[in-house]
Formats: sequence, structure tokens, C-alpha cells
Amino acid sequence: RFSSIGDIVLTTPVVRALKQQLGAEVHFLTKKAYAPVLRHNPYIDRLWLMERDVAELIPQLRAEHFDHIVDLHHNLRTRHVQLGLFPISVSTFDKLNFRKWLLTTLKIDRMPDLHIVDRYLAAAEPLGVRNDGAGLDYFLAPEDEVRLLPQREIETLDVSLLVDGGAIGIAATATGPSLPYTAFVIGAAHATKQLPEDQLIQIARGIAGPVVLLGGPGEAEMGTRIAAAAGGHAINTCGELPLNQSACLVRDAEVVLTHDTGLMHIAAAFRKRIVSVWGNTVPAFGMTPYYPTGMDRNTTLEVPGLSCRPCSKIGYAKCPKGHFRCMRDIHPERVLAAVERKSGS
Repeated sequence: RFSSIGDIVLTTPVVRALKQQLGAEVHFLTKKAYAPVLRHNPYIDRLWLMERDVAELIPQLRAEHFDHIVDLHHNLRTRHVQLGLFPISVSTFDKLNFRKWLLTTLKIDRMPDLHIVDRYLAAAEPLGVRNDGAGLDYFLAPEDEVRLLPQREIETLDVSLLVDGGAIGIAATATGPSLPYTAFVIGAAHATKQLPEDQLIQIARGIAGPVVLLGGPGEAEMGTRIAAAAGGHAINTCGELPLNQSACLVRDAEVVLTHDTGLMHIAAAFRKRIVSVWGNTVPAFGMTPYYPTGMDRNTTLEVPGLSCRPCSKIGYAKCPKGHFRCMRDIHPERVLAAVERKSGS
């Protein structure tokens, strides 16, 4: 699987099943940019990282004499791998592209009631593996640890994020247990999967207790504006932390408020309570937070019944219709109620 963060996290039940149930030697091929997602996974014997083109790795891969390829991306690059390692047997997963086209273009829903994890596992079923019901995996190393420490209580509660001896926010020394906080993932891969900034500000301002804003370098400036407008209880870490340190903050949060993002799936791997906000994409695509069997700690917020939704299986830079109702109609009060456990899905 070559991308993306969330999609790779969603493959981890397959990796675990291959290792635990077959005792197989498991190698994983992905892009170098996504190495942190899998680097510490104990069920992977070797991680192969593509920098520019998969062709550069084919000779080395051939020398490994693999028994089988499980293709969990199913695109031209993975076909290149299959051809380069021919005649090794291959099993692939069904991307359901035609059914997704029907849903996004004609609004005809023929999607199966089946999570993508189960479709990934189906690709490995010919080898004899089964779903163990244990959910997703995400592993961190000691160097990924980040501590959120409490500061003395004053009229408004100020907190500091201490990372590698430095501070984001206001430096402080404190003792006692860490303060419960909300991890708020403010970004998304596409603008139509992300709440508008004014709504993000209202939500961050309204959350009781500390709020840690999470995102990449692309959200750094927006995170600064949101934190400044929300008040002293909000800390902007966007663009400041590598992926696994952000994942650590997700792991230690009381609740994770997020769009349809990779950190949403990482939160599910840590069995966190999640409030997931859906815009142009829909849960029907089979990409909701995936928990162990019998557990569901996700509250889904969306605007059902919009004739234009879903407009894409991925997303756009702006709403094709111009009104952006799929996000504009998710009012901050509704989000805050879900974060505070005052509403259901």
C-alpha cells in the first residue's frame, strides 16, 4: 500500500493476521514519506520504501523470493510490482470504483455494508487468514512521547506542550496528573473535507478545558489564528510536530474531534472516543473509524439528505456548488454537544 496515512493504518489488521495466524515473514512496501506509520510495527519483518519509482526496488524484491503478494492498493504502480515479480501469486482487494462512481455521480448507492478493512482482509483470505476482531494497530517509540502538563489554575486555564525540552505555548513547571484535553484535528487532505475556519474557531472557543490543535505544516498559520481567537486554553501544534508525536497526543487525549483524516484512523487504533465530522465524503464509502469487534466509540456528524453529497470519493479545493452546505450546516453547537457527550450519532 503506497498511500495515504489512514489507508495504511487500515491495512494493519491484515499485517497482524499474516504474522500471527500464518507465522509468515511479512514485508511491507510503501512510499518513504509514510515510513513513520509502520516503522515500529512488530508484525512487519522488513519495510521497503519507495523514493521515486517502484522500478528501483524490483531487483532487490526479486532476490527475496516471496511466496505471495497481497496488493492492498490495486493501481498501476502495484501492477508494476506484480509484473516485476512474476510469476509470484497475487491477491488484490476490490476498490469498488464503479460503485463509488455511481454514488458520487448518479447518487445511486450500491456500496456494500462492508468496511474497507474487511475488504482488505478478503484479499488475504486465500492464504487462510481471518479477521481476529482486534481492530487496528499503531505503535510508537519512546522518542515519540510528548507530555501535556497542567499549569496552575488561574482565571483562565493555561497549559503548555513540552516537546524535547522546548515549549509550544506558555512554559510552566507543574506536578500532578496530566490535564484531560481534547485533541482537535483541524485539517484535512482537501478543503471540502474540512470545516470552515470560522466554525473551527467557534468550536475551539466553546470546548471546555484544554484543546490541542493538530495538523500539518499546511495548517500552521490557520492553527495560530484559531488558537489566538479561541483563548488561552487552546494550543496550536500544527506544523510543529512529526506525525508520531501528533499520534502520541491523540493517544493521550480524552476525546478526538476530527475530520475524515489519517489521525482519525490512528485515534481508532488507540481505541479513543472520536467525534468525526464528514463533509463531501460519506461513511458509506466504508472508511469510518474501525474498532475491535463489539466496540464503537465514534460519533458521526454529517448532513444527511443533501442531493449533492457525496460529490467526490476524495475531495475538492472548494465546494463545486459554492454553498458548502455539507459543512456549513454542521453547526458548532452540535459539534460541542457531541464532544461533551450530549448527543448521539
